[in-house]
Amino acid sequence: MTTSQNTPADAPLPHVWPTLRARDARALIRFLVDAFGFEETVVYGNGDHVDHAELSWPLGGGIMIGSVRDNPEDPWPIQPGTTGCYVVTDDPDQLHARAVGAGAEITHPVYDTEHGSRDFAARDPEGNRWSFGTYRGEPRPR
Repeated sequence: MTTSQNTPADAPLPHVWPTLRARDARALIRFLVDAFGFEETVVYGNGDHVDHAELSWPLGGGIMIGSVRDNPEDPWPIQPGTTGCYVVTDDPDQLHARAVGAGAEITHPVYDTEHGSRDFAARDPEGNRWSFGTYRGEPRPR
């Protein structure tokens, strides 16, 4: 994947981090790196347990992942497989081929949307929904 020509080098750091919990966080991290091209930035934890992980997206932004906790007082009780994310990519066709090659479950093959984006959708092994496409959102009002 290439860096977007629409993202300046001095773009602000991401301030929104979609967060996922996983039954097998280390396997989910490997899958997201191999199938979708996320980059492993940091992983904290021991053995199979992940306290905190950050995966960066090549065009900017990223996600956080942690192991599900069996604790009724968990301050962040997100259930595995309940997250959905839209991720911008410059080449959805290439990314789709990569995802298929890595065994991702494709829930919607590559298609062109009515608003001019080229998208596809997939589900990761934990059940989270991922949509990848060229739509970068509407420009911010000035």
